[in-house]
Parts: sequence; structure tokens; C-alpha cells
Amino acid sequence: MSTKQDIVREYFMRVDAGRDDTLDLFTDDFEFYFPKFGVAVGKDAFRHLLGGLMATLKSIAHPVESLKMHGGEIITVEGLTSGKMHDGVEWEGGKTPGGRFCSVFEFSGDLISRMYIYTDPDYAARDADRLLWGIADRNW
Repeated sequence: MSTKQDIVREYFMRVDAGRDDTLDLFTDDFEFYFPKFGVAVGKDAFRHLLGGLMATLKSIAHPVESLKMHGGEIITVEGLTSGKMHDGVEWEGGKTPGGRFCSVFEFSGDLISRMYIYTDPDYAARDADRLLWGIADRNW
């Protein structure tokens, strides 16, 4: 039997590989949150989110070795992403401003019933002009 942390690791491996069976890890009516998308319910809504997200990204990876997990029945994950936008701009969490995330997973049995993702979806840091106190202004 897998632990909840094993299931979370499996989710990241499957989603990064673009596997069709990724959603087999979820209940049919799971609730999820993604910034700029909001809260939604169900596998069809999650497919819609992924379709929109992948329309802007050429690739994304969540290196399993970067994952810091805590919890038992509710798993909190802090990690890094790296990837490439369709226009060729690359990012790598820990080296570029974008690419850090935190996700919270809740379960019903061995299936994920709730997944809230907290990240800045501006992976390529194109929105820097609205961040008036950003890292580029380090004069302190």
C-alpha cells in the first residue's frame, strides 16, 4: 500500500510525463485551485486548466528531489519547477524569479480529493514592471 506522500510523488511524475492516467489518482469530484484560474471541481475542469496552461508552456518539470513534504492525511508540498515557454524563454526555480510552488493535497482513501496549488504562474517573470520592489532593484 502506498503512503499519501508516495501518491503525491506519483502525481508529479505522471503530470510531468503528460501521462493519460494522471487523473486516475483523483476522485471524480476533486476540488482544485490554481492562481488566475480559481477554484474548480472535477476532472473535466482540471483538463481545461491543463490545456490552457500547456498552451503557454512548451515544458514543465517538478524535480522530485526538490519536493519537501509534510503531513499525514493532508500533505503540504514545497518544491521547484523548471521549464520552457513556447517562445523559448526558460526558467528554473531557485535560479530565476519564477518556479517555486507550494501545494496542499487532501485525500479520500487513497485518492486525491482536494489539491490547492500556490504559485506565481508568471514563470518567465514578464510581469516585473508591476513589482516595484523586485529583486532587480536591489540597492539595499
